Amino acid sequence: MLKTYQYRPYPYRQSPEQISGTPQRHAVVVVGAGPIGLTMALDLGRRGVKCVLIDDNDVVSFGSRGVCYAKRPLEILDRLRAVDPMIAKGVSWKFGKVFFRDRLSYQFDLLPESDHKMPAMINLQQYYLEEFLITACESEPNVELRFKHKLVGLEQRNDHVAMKVETPDGAFDMEAQWLIACDGASSPIRGMVGADFSGKFFQDRFLIADIVMKADFPPERWFWFDPPFHRNQSALLHRQADDVWRLDFQLGWETDPEEEKKPENVVPRVKAMLGDDRQFELEWVSVYQFACRRMHEFRHGRVVFAGDSAHQVSPFGARGANTGIQDADNLGWKLQLVLEGVAPERLIDSYQEERAFAADDNLKNSTRSTDFITPKSATSRLFRDAVLDLAEHHAFARPLVNSGRLSTPTPYAHSSLNTPDEDVFAGKMAPGTNCADAPIRVGGRDAWLLEQLGDGFVVLTFADPPADPIGTGAISARVLRVGRDIEDVRGVLAARYDAGAGATYLIRPDQHVAARWRAFDPAKIRAALARACGV
Repeated sequence: MLKTYQYRPYPYRQSPEQISGTPQRHAVVVVGAGPIGLTMALDLGRRGVKCVLIDDNDVVSFGSRGVCYAKRPLEILDRLRAVDPMIAKGVSWKFGKVFFRDRLSYQFDLLPESDHKMPAMINLQQYYLEEFLITACESEPNVELRFKHKLVGLEQRNDHVAMKVETPDGAFDMEAQWLIACDGASSPIRGMVGADFSGKFFQDRFLIADIVMKADFPPERWFWFDPPFHRNQSALLHRQADDVWRLDFQLGWETDPEEEKKPENVVPRVKAMLGDDRQFELEWVSVYQFACRRMHEFRHGRVVFAGDSAHQVSPFGARGANTGIQDADNLGWKLQLVLEGVAPERLIDSYQEERAFAADDNLKNSTRSTDFITPKSATSRLFRDAVLDLAEHHAFARPLVNSGRLSTPTPYAHSSLNTPDEDVFAGKMAPGTNCADAPIRVGGRDAWLLEQLGDGFVVLTFADPPADPIGTGAISARVLRVGRDIEDVRGVLAARYDAGAGATYLIRPDQHVAARWRAFDPAKIRAALARACGV
């Protein structure tokens, strides 16, 4: 048990089809009640899609596990009305320091510009995140949580997936039009569909030591290369909620993980870092190995994989849960439109196109971080140490320092759902990019742009057209006029969206730009809307 968190089991209940003995077909079944599965179920529920989430456990994850959550996933969870308790409980931060041996090499600011609702990053133990998401799911009538339900077999049919589920009261059958696999890096469902990971494990290990202590260190990320307290290795320090601090120590491949986890071996490492006089208690200890791998295809028939079940990266850079939450954000609206029969099933294939592209970007960055943190040759080590030496005094070297490139969203720059630019724009809001937030006013009150975009298609325009929605087939986009419906009182919105008179953006339900023009043209908007829906 942990000293700072009280685990409570969630209730197991028999399912209706278990009682009746007759299988029921559900629109969506999500497997895995970790951060990604819970986000997926909540996203679907908020969109009006009824879904069932099953998990073979009845408690949240043990230990802090993933702790860093970046601005974009926080924006997604804000759209799902689930972020407030996270912000209240978590430790917000944006500054980091990198040390080389006994001196500061350089420091960074993750969010140097102001005027964003969400912080650059928060640190929060994973069990809290899961608890808050479960509470949100429990309040959503379209989501049904089923704990102590283990998927033990599946069979794909033409229009659904037949499942065998095991519970404390025996096994029973379920059916789903779509099954979303969020069952983690060791996903049994991958084996059930005959799929596997490709990629590599890195031959190095790190020790996690969560400790409880009172300390006045600032809420920053501190990373050491070759420090005096841990020679020839790396170390990391993060603050979490409840006076819990995350410490990571590089161990090397030759170490025995079970021996390293013993308190008599962990405590001396912590004291070497913090000093003999620092009072602390061990909270949780674990040893992990780097891996950078992914599935070749994220969709197998009517089974779709998300999060660690689809891709796995090393923990440095906070790319695991952060990118998995963005998987759910990408998939939810597509499933909704397909289930409603207003978009073709091939729209689901764009999930593979966009999120595999993002996974490859994360794998590339994670691999580069791992190679910099744990160089595998004398030449690589010489390069790394030279970069760290130079970074202390020379700005040109600082971008080369790689203590884990922290998670940022990957634009879907080449997505088939994008309508390419035909006009010249400045700034970052190109098709395929997630929308930047900005402070605005609505009806005389302060607000934020992303709050007004919501979770459907939106035409954001700096022109003054009629307010009537623009549609194609059964899909329509709400028109949001800057100057009429919302006020850009400080000019931040105009600056971030390069807004000349008439500038118009088509925004997808996941708040990514689908198209943009220098003038409001309903015919072009309808064509871009159809393209964004895979029509």
